Amino acid sequence: MLVLGIDPGLVTTGYGLVVQKKGRFEGVKYGAIKPPAKQPIAMRLNYLFENITVLIEQHKPDILSVEDTFYGKNIKTALLLGQARGAIILAGARQNLACFEYSPRKVKQSVTGNGAATKEQVQFMIKSILGLRELPAPIDASDALALAVCHHNQNSGAGL
Repeated sequence: MLVLGIDPGLVTTGYGLVVQKKGRFEGVKYGAIKPPAKQPIAMRLNYLFENITVLIEQHKPDILSVEDTFYGKNIKTALLLGQARGAIILAGARQNLACFEYSPRKVKQSVTGNGAATKEQVQFMIKSILGLRELPAPIDASDALALAVCHHNQNSGAGL
């Protein structure tokens, strides 16, 4: 099963494709989508939608795994993040992909064994789990790979 993990953002959206073969995880592709910062919000959301659609059409994942909304102090930031998530989830729905959402704490717990792990700890564990030579960068891509691994862990009985 090929899982597309997405760490949503309006500045940087991380993506990562992970497949599990014979009990081992393999990172197929990862990177970041960066909508043009000076564009109006509607254009940035469209940019995300179109780029996620292209990723789905090119790689044909079986599942979309997206970071769930977190609750922060800045309500405007949370609302903007929700809009980005909506564009991403819609792109998946338009391609008939099942979408699963995981909280940041659940992802960290699944990948590191510690729900309060730092982004750098997640990045290090993803490097190890996927057998990568270098730390996956940017950190948003590492988080996206972690979302894909989390989905595999939550749905295959495989854990740490």
